[in-house]
Amino acid sequence: MKNKEELDKIISYQFDLNNPLGIIAYIALVLFVAWLLSRCIRYVIVLIINSKQTDRFGRTSIQFLRNSVKFFVGIFALVFIVMSIPSLRSKATLIFSGAGIIAAIIGFAAQAALSNLIAGAFIVIFKPFRVGDYIKLDDTRVGIVEDITLRHTVINNFENKRLIIPNSVISTDSVLNHTIQDSNVLSFNNFKIGLRADIDLARAIIQEEAIKLPMVMETDVSTIDVRVIDIHESYIHIRAYVWMNEPFQEFRGKCALKEAVHKRFIQEGVDLPIPINKVERIE
Repeated sequence: MKNKEELDKIISYQFDLNNPLGIIAYIALVLFVAWLLSRCIRYVIVLIINSKQTDRFGRTSIQFLRNSVKFFVGIFALVFIVMSIPSLRSKATLIFSGAGIIAAIIGFAAQAALSNLIAGAFIVIFKPFRVGDYIKLDDTRVGIVEDITLRHTVINNFENKRLIIPNSVISTDSVLNHTIQDSNVLSFNNFKIGLRADIDLARAIIQEEAIKLPMVMETDVSTIDVRVIDIHESYIHIRAYVWMNEPFQEFRGKCALKEAVHKRFIQEGVDLPIPINKVERIE
């Protein structure tokens, strides 16, 4: 009976919101509940993300939502605290009456943060790229999109380093997306042979070595297009157009093809370019 009375007392306990200690304890409880709620929601979202590994469009939106949960739950907890504590609620009208001025000041001070937030929302809505996409901004900013937060986009480059780019910056840049619709890549592979080289033999070697690569789509040498691009004073420039089914392996494929073709050129006696050095005679 005594235990029941104590339990009822705990359940019916109310914080003294007119007392500073009661207010502090109440705020701490609300913040703890908000933190716990945020953790639970984020955990559920992570479970959903893990179940959508192949659906990158849906996974991007859910992952952005996961990053937003803590921010919005914190805002809700702050408003709840202000409206539920009498001493703060009595001043809320005064605070909100000057909301226009305060919003202008905050907007000016946090212009960059707000622009990143809005740009991040636009990226998720219009989907120029998604989490898991292989994108390229320029020669130094290239890699796989790892995360899109409220403030920035995280790109994992091929050195396993993370590029942290503000959403407002990446949303205004031109983005080359290798995987947004079709993951197949047409790889340009350039070679140089000597002026006296047998072009047909060089073409056959390139085609034969290309179809040996595991990432190459073609299985017949005749489907690999090899063209003479230009004839210079010391070499012939030829290019192989090779379709690869994995954009993340394109660089590795290009390197492997160049090595294999060069070894075959030497083995079968294909004439290689010799640079012409111009020596000025001093008379």
